[in-house]
Amino acid sequence: MGYAIAIVAGYLAGSIPTGYWLVGAARRVDIRALGSGNIGGTNVWRVFGWRLGLPVVFIDTVKGFVPALLATLTVSHLAGVLAGAAAMLGHWRPLFLRWQRGGKMVATCGGAFLGVAPIVGGIGAGVWIVCFLLFRYASVASMVAASSLPLIAVLIGEPWPVIAFAAAAAVAVVSLHRTNIARLRAGTESRFRFRRAASA
Repeated sequence: MGYAIAIVAGYLAGSIPTGYWLVGAARRVDIRALGSGNIGGTNVWRVFGWRLGLPVVFIDTVKGFVPALLATLTVSHLAGVLAGAAAMLGHWRPLFLRWQRGGKMVATCGGAFLGVAPIVGGIGAGVWIVCFLLFRYASVASMVAASSLPLIAVLIGEPWPVIAFAAAAAVAVVSLHRTNIARLRAGTESRFRFRRAASA
């Protein structure tokens, strides 16, 4: 029963479409019709700046952190992993958007690892920051950070559910960035700017 509750709670938390709701309330527009069409923090930040982008990133991270942490503390590491994975799935295909496309799970993934394996999540966040500052591509930072998670988990001796989750999360995040990879290869991927575009 504890595992089922963890999965359902994780999915429902992940399904909260933060970017869609926040932009809709603040600007009366559908974020899916702007920029990349993604509801995640990166697109919101690009279009509307940090005042909306930063809260979206924070809440999307919390969506993964809270269910993963609570399930880990009250049930087991496996339950925490399942809750975190469910939150990521919910962010990708939110119930509250009728299972239409959501976000690319990066912030929610980071939150889930901070909840179930804080050291792994913290190092992964550090990898993301370093890559982002070096290259200014959020997509590159996201893929490199996600891909580093399994190695970090193995090196510090995390239990097998965390290692398996790290490997699956890395595959999922990279897979959802296929279009970014194509743009990187074509040289058309946009570097991130901290100030929103003037047209926004």
